[in-house]
Amino acid sequence: MAQAAFEEVVEDFEFLEDWEDRYRMVIEMGKDMPAMDEALKVPATKVEGCASQVWLHMTPEGGSFHFQGDSDALIVKGLIALLHRLYDGLPMADLGKVDAKTELARLGLNEHLSSQRSNGLKAMIQRIQEQAS
Repeated sequence: MAQAAFEEVVEDFEFLEDWEDRYRMVIEMGKDMPAMDEALKVPATKVEGCASQVWLHMTPEGGSFHFQGDSDALIVKGLIALLHRLYDGLPMADLGKVDAKTELARLGLNEHLSSQRSNGLKAMIQRIQEQAS
């Protein structure tokens, strides 16, 4: 149950054979994310369990889920951008229906992220799913 924005990423990844190119794409996605207001980078929005500094500010607006995110690491900011494409704009009732692990596996991330990055990604997904409940 991926959104169209995430499906575009899946299609783009299929055309990129080299993992360095895929990493570059993820990093560029992170650079293209709108800046998160510094005032939102507080302990309540900080995601624990990440090797890098990570903040996710989530808000339900009009019954839909929206979030902003930021990190001090470019690749992690790119992972936030992937999650943004997967979750942002979904109806609140549909958040729990997203199997992020399966969707992200379609990109082959499982085999190419370090264990620290994988743990951080899991922590971000867990934070989003907690918001869903």
